[in-house]
Amino acid sequence: MIEIRRLTIEDLNGLIKLLEQLWPDKSIDTDAVGGVIEKGLKNVYQVYICATDNEKLIGYCSLTIKNSLWMSANLGNIEELVVDSKYRNQGIGKLLMNEIEIIAKNHDCKRIELDSAFHRTKAHEFYEKLGFKKRACLFTKEIEI
Repeated sequence: MIEIRRLTIEDLNGLIKLLEQLWPDKSIDTDAVGGVIEKGLKNVYQVYICATDNEKLIGYCSLTIKNSLWMSANLGNIEELVVDSKYRNQGIGKLLMNEIEIIAKNHDCKRIELDSAFHRTKAHEFYEKLGFKKRACLFTKEIEI
């Protein structure tokens, strides 16, 4: 049975497996991800949810809420969305996105946004089916810390 719930630190190993599918070319530092999750779980402006099938983690979505001058309201940014490849095209991504939208509304977000790599064309089609529109170009810059 599929359940959508809040992520806990106990879900870390399952989350790492999903992130490896999301970013197959990236080496994932489990300790660093664990630290980010622990920090995020304490932050009211960071929300992590997951989908489980009989307690097996099969999907994950995160939302960051920020105060936006441009929107003159809160803005929700979906940071990650991933569904285990064995469970794709079964409505799980839609369940996660519906729950994230409810959470965003409950945090007075006027809009939710996300960015997606150019090569993820199937994901783009999915987002457009959910009512998202392409509106901006994302610029990034690495900084050394």
